[in-house]
Amino acid sequence: MSILKGLATVIKHAFDGPVTISYPEIERPVRERFKGRHALKRYDNGLEKCIGCALCAAACPADAIWVEAAENTDDERYSPGERYAKTYEINMLRCIFCGYCEDACPTQAIVLEHEYRLSFTDRRDAIYTKDMMIDPPPPGQPDTPQQVEPGKYDRSIPDMENPK
Repeated sequence: MSILKGLATVIKHAFDGPVTISYPEIERPVRERFKGRHALKRYDNGLEKCIGCALCAAACPADAIWVEAAENTDDERYSPGERYAKTYEINMLRCIFCGYCEDACPTQAIVLEHEYRLSFTDRRDAIYTKDMMIDPPPPGQPDTPQQVEPGKYDRSIPDMENPK
C-alpha cells in the first residue's frame, strides 16, 4: 500500500513545471521581513537622521559597527542635534543581519533595506562607510553640511508631522 502512495505522489508531481528561477534574468520579489544591506536615512529637509549616539554600535552583538561623533555648528550642520556621525562604518564580514542596530536607533537613522547583492573582492571592500550607505537628499533639498541660522535646531529630532 505504501508503494502505491509513493507512486501516486510521483505521478501527481511529474507534470508540474520547474520551480527554478533563472536569476539574474528573473528576480523573485524579496520578502517583507528580509534584512539586507544597511542604509542611513535623511529627514525631508536633507539633514541626516544619525546623531552619532553610537547606540547601534553598543547593541551590535558582532561588534561590526564603528561610529565616531563630532559636534554640529550652525555653519556646518549635518543633523538637527548637537552631534552627528563624522565616521560611520559597518564591517559587513562581521555583520549577522540581526537588526539590533535598527531597533536601538532612537532616530530611525539606520535601516536594513531589501538589497541582497553584496559581493566583495577583498576585505577592504567589505567595510561600508557613511558615504556608501547614506541616502541622497530629497529632490530640491541641499546636501549636508548645511548652513542654518543660529538657534534653528535645538532638538535631536525636529518637529515634523510624521518623523518616519
